[in-house]
Amino acid sequence: MSQQSASAAPSTAHADTAGLPDYAVSIRGLTKIYGKAGVGVAPKKALDNVDLDIPRGSLFALLGPNGAGKSTLINILAQLVVKTSGEVKVWDIDLDRDPRHAAAAIGVVPQELNVDPFFTPQDLLDLQAGMYGVPKAERRTTELLAALSLSDKAKSYSRTLSGGMRRRLMVAKAMVHNPPVLVLDEPTAGVDVELRQQLWAYVRQLNAQGVTVLLTTHYLEEAQELCDRIAIINHGRVIACETKSELLGRLDNKEMIFTVAVDIDLDRPELLVLRERFHAEKLEPRRLRIRYAPSQIRVDEILTAMHQAGLPIVDLSTVETDLEDIFLQLTRQEPQG
Repeated sequence: MSQQSASAAPSTAHADTAGLPDYAVSIRGLTKIYGKAGVGVAPKKALDNVDLDIPRGSLFALLGPNGAGKSTLINILAQLVVKTSGEVKVWDIDLDRDPRHAAAAIGVVPQELNVDPFFTPQDLLDLQAGMYGVPKAERRTTELLAALSLSDKAKSYSRTLSGGMRRRLMVAKAMVHNPPVLVLDEPTAGVDVELRQQLWAYVRQLNAQGVTVLLTTHYLEEAQELCDRIAIINHGRVIACETKSELLGRLDNKEMIFTVAVDIDLDRPELLVLRERFHAEKLEPRRLRIRYAPSQIRVDEILTAMHQAGLPIVDLSTVETDLEDIFLQLTRQEPQG
């Protein structure tokens, strides 16, 4: 952000929600067109008339393939990229009319690990807080370093930190001014499993205190586990924005895998219903897979058909639709218009 000082936006932690905006981020008609990159190269529309509302207090995922427009949108929120048209509000503050206070309402953790190698984490957090105009008496440097397990590295040069430590330091930098909105752009890229769990534990803690979190990630299982609302962007357009349960309910498809006590012969007449109605597929001599649409077929119908076919069930497992299935289905569709 600009080096102009800006009063830190009030945190929502333990605060009365009266008077707070319904949406932490509200976007209308957001378009970004990058100019010509060379002779014969047409302008690129990175964002195409995007409308998006991120509810206050949510843990919100913005997903999309490479080049879909995620980073452009985040960089506009961070005021690193100038939009072509549209309206953007952060914490109900218009980005055009009051960029300084809009910047104070948001903390952004970029993909790049841009920390000065010759500063210590303590120095970096104090400097960042000073840039946001946070008085020395109100700075949270020690608290943030402890929360992100960096206390023992507080006075070490940043160049000595591991990649995972630098990633956590970036989160601490984004929170020095106690913003009500936190944006995490691919925060766990290159981070090992243990550090990833620590980072998510802290993010959940912030969210429980009222901080709205906007996350982009290529680890779809993270988004599915963490987030309560998910938007998918593709070719610069938002193609889905729903609660997690609504999005997962889009695919009317489940699988059941049976292990039975006898060898399976799908050519037997008594197994006809399994083949034709339930699309049974033999996996192994005694393992069978059935794919079905829950909206059309009940589980008890399948179990009855298995019994009538003379296949005693030894074991049963189910395969549920996950976010990856939805993501691939939606992003493989051709853009309209």
